[in-house]
Amino acid sequence: MDLSEFKQGMRRLAAGVSVVTTMDGRQPHGFSATSVTSVSADPAPLLLVCVNKSVTCHDILLRSGSFCVNVLSEAEIETARVFSSSEHRHRRFEFCPWEALATGAPALINALTNFDCRIHRAVEVQSHTVLFGEVVRVMIRGPVVHPLLYVDGKFDGLRSVLPAGAKHSGTA
Repeated sequence: MDLSEFKQGMRRLAAGVSVVTTMDGRQPHGFSATSVTSVSADPAPLLLVCVNKSVTCHDILLRSGSFCVNVLSEAEIETARVFSSSEHRHRRFEFCPWEALATGAPALINALTNFDCRIHRAVEVQSHTVLFGEVVRVMIRGPVVHPLLYVDGKFDGLRSVLPAGAKHSGTA
């Protein structure tokens, strides 16, 4: 298996962009993530986040026992960039409005949706830990849905992918 081919192939898989946040005492932490997905809705809503063990807040997430998945809109591209870069770690929570939900993890007020979660299970898989979060609160913010995507190594959005006036067929 050629690892570079695997990486090139994965760059073609568009993914929604979220910022995953948690608290360490009084200090907020977070990072941009594209590996977030729903697991189940019944009997309890669960979602998963794949976290690289090298991410600074990996161990903090495990200690805190909770996290918030903040689903970003196209308008939050700068937020995604700041939370993707370790050089901007010191200012990540300074330029956006935040609030605490049930778990105390920071919830981005400008997000499309916030999923406030308690860690249900953590599974180590090679270079990552898969966190299964039981959703304890969902905040849906605003009626407009224009998600931020990550594809081919860059941030993008649906409006730039679909030609003007094109309609989605609803089939895969």
